[in-house]
Amino acid sequence: MAKKNISISGSVEFTRFYKSLGKTNPIKNQLDEAMDLLKKDPTIGNRIQTNLWPKKYMRKYGIINNLYRYRVGSNWRVIYTILGKPDGLVCVILEALDHKNYDVLFAYKTS
Repeated sequence: MAKKNISISGSVEFTRFYKSLGKTNPIKNQLDEAMDLLKKDPTIGNRIQTNLWPKKYMRKYGIINNLYRYRVGSNWRVIYTILGKPDGLVCVILEALDHKNYDVLFAYKTS
């Protein structure tokens, strides 16, 4: 069985955020490490239950069949989806959020 080709892509918002980070920014370095890991195995994140998906993703991106979160460092999360393509898989990072904004987006109560 041939190994699937896995690529990483980002939404416009994620790409803009990522490009705004300086080369020495620790968050950028952590995101780089996370993307390297996702390229090896895009299912390493935690699958998010469908009933918890923020409506904004459905409005913005249309049909999403899966949604994952991956912890980046101690205070950041990336939200991503995995798409099947004829030549492999594409892991599309929709957003990178600090913990506070992640809790707000998913309506979690913070202390």
